[in-house]
Amino acid sequence: MTPEIQIIGLAGLPEVRPGDDLAALIVEAARGQGMSLEGGDVLVVTQKVVSKAEGRLVDLREVKPSPYARELAARMGKDARLLEVILGESRRIVRQEGSVIITETRQGFVCANAGVDASNVGGGEMVSLLPEDPDRSAEGIRAAIAKELGVAVAVIVSDTFGRPWREGHTNVAVGLAGMSPFLDYVGQADPHGYVLRVSTMAVADELAAAAELVMGKLSRVPVAIVRGFEYGQAEGTARELVRPPERDLFR
Repeated sequence: MTPEIQIIGLAGLPEVRPGDDLAALIVEAARGQGMSLEGGDVLVVTQKVVSKAEGRLVDLREVKPSPYARELAARMGKDARLLEVILGESRRIVRQEGSVIITETRQGFVCANAGVDASNVGGGEMVSLLPEDPDRSAEGIRAAIAKELGVAVAVIVSDTFGRPWREGHTNVAVGLAGMSPFLDYVGQADPHGYVLRVSTMAVADELAAAAELVMGKLSRVPVAIVRGFEYGQAEGTARELVRPPERDLFR
């Protein structure tokens, strides 16, 4: 049989608000679309709706920037209140040049603006933060769906990151539950007998990126179902995808 994977966007979710039961909204949106989640599905959920449901929102009108945030904002041409939020979500600044600031977040990710984002949060002066623990967020959704529907799915919480070496952005996994983030080919032989030595595929990132093709940035499709991808159930986390500092040539 020809390998086939389906990616199905769920377009029926209402505007997510703090305190909402996100798993219940996802199940209802699937039903409204005439489908149901099945065992073995991979559910990709954007970080933005997870953060909204968890109340990870900040009103910049309530932020008082520190002197350092004001100094940094003056150099960068950015809102000092936004810089204060970014600094508060960061362990350290990795690189700052011009209007770009790359930090290591409190969750351990290296990304622009510590993942703080003003898009798709209702306008005004609201910004969203990354979930406190995206792996825990993914596990909560996975467990709630298992309880409601009696099916085992994997859950990926996705966000948009830039990448060393390459222009543009892509979605990656920042939270994961129910599967390993990797598919490891090391030690296996190709059709010509060559034994693979370093081919470990970051399949959680690949699935997050593929799901973005049906989710988009402006389409109000914050959840996608990936169906047909074969994986073994495992207690994987997205934290495993973060390269240790001693092996990271870009830190």
